[in-house]
Amino acid sequence: MTMARIRVLLVEDSITVRKRLGEVLAADPNFEVVGEAEDGKKAIELCRELHPDVITMDMMLPVMSGLAATEYIMAHCPTPILVVSSSTNRGELFKTYEALAAGAVDVLEKPNGNESDGSWERKFISTIKLVSRIRVITHLRGRLVTLGQPESRPQQVHLTPVSRGQCKLIALGASTGGPSAIVEVLRGLPATLSGPMLLVLHINEPFGAAFADWLDGQTEWRVKYARDGEPIGSTGGRVIMAPPGSHLVVRDARLHLTLDPELHSCRPSVDVLFQSVARDCGSAAAACLLTGMGRDGASGLLDVRRAGGFTIAQDEATSVVYGMPREAALLGAAERVLPLGEIGPALAAITAWQCEAKQA
Repeated sequence: MTMARIRVLLVEDSITVRKRLGEVLAADPNFEVVGEAEDGKKAIELCRELHPDVITMDMMLPVMSGLAATEYIMAHCPTPILVVSSSTNRGELFKTYEALAAGAVDVLEKPNGNESDGSWERKFISTIKLVSRIRVITHLRGRLVTLGQPESRPQQVHLTPVSRGQCKLIALGASTGGPSAIVEVLRGLPATLSGPMLLVLHINEPFGAAFADWLDGQTEWRVKYARDGEPIGSTGGRVIMAPPGSHLVVRDARLHLTLDPELHSCRPSVDVLFQSVARDCGSAAAACLLTGMGRDGASGLLDVRRAGGFTIAQDEATSVVYGMPREAALLGAAERVLPLGEIGPALAAITAWQCEAKQA
């Protein structure tokens, strides 16, 4: 029986780049290019007309930007979107992060014309195949923007605090669908918390370079990349991210960056962070595994739970990809499996380190 081909809509204003993408897909019998658009408005029209399996989306487009088109598509006709864009300037990087937060599934750098070994083509094909298998969910953000309404904040859910010792640190891990999930968790946590929050996010290079700066502007939480050797005590009230290409480890109450081998094909790895948190912080830690493909973070979350820490996994209904949190749930690593909107309030409920000292 012949497998159905993956139907792709190409959105790119450069004729040269669009032709290159089309040629790569045409050379593989698993794909069919069903349409091409040179601007965001045309992309929306073709998406509604053709119902493609995947859309490749440039960010810098005439008439309507790739970001605006992504927001509209994910709100009105949800379709897996792969951002194929440039990482040459900060503005375009920020638009890429916004697109990921609006529901785009993944990001890949445009070919630069100097590739000779076929590595970019192989990466493009494999990424399109992965993206095509993802069940995307509706993102209401585009509808709110269309109607001129402000984005809603997650509902504050009141949960009974977990009975355990004082929580001094929160660790988060995420992959596919992570940017929007992380923003919602942070918005569900009071910015008055005085302990540190450590974060590992899988994001394709070279797009991770400015993510901390972008995330810093999304909520009241201050965000920065970790520095090797800095004391955890000096990072209170901030989100500290693992920088691209380095594992983040907690050891002897300090943060350490390592170039140890990849784990689950990832560096930084969520498991590496969670395992170190379990060893160094024990029951004084909380850890949460959010949406993502694969199984990175599941065994580390189990280590945190076995050490007496509080553990959460995002539920299937609100995950863009129920891979990493599913593996954690199957292992029994998650003390609670919660919808995304309840995770921030749940973490707040068990953190006894809210800043009474600042308020005194």
